[in-house]
Amino acid sequence: MYSDKTIVCKDCGQEFTFTANEQEFFAEKGFTNEPQRCKSCRVARKNNGGSRDGGYRDNSQRQMYDAVCSDCGRPCQVPFQPRTDRPIKCSDCFRSNR
Repeated sequence: MYSDKTIVCKDCGQEFTFTANEQEFFAEKGFTNEPQRCKSCRVARKNNGGSRDGGYRDNSQRQMYDAVCSDCGRPCQVPFQPRTDRPIKCSDCFRSNR
């Protein structure tokens, strides 16, 4: 019923074979879309957390803003632009108020 199909990987551009057995497995599971990536690109994408930029964002790349905790008054840094109409909590106070 199924026959092997050659597909071009959307990441690396290499051809790979979508075998008849794989097609049958997809049909049994109810999958309607064919794979778009070869095995090595699927593994690499899975190991990188599925993101396009190669993995989870490193906190050192994230912009941090200086603030003062509304509860304890200690200086802290937050990953968003503080506003005067909202209280800011340091990580210790945030955890204790959850």
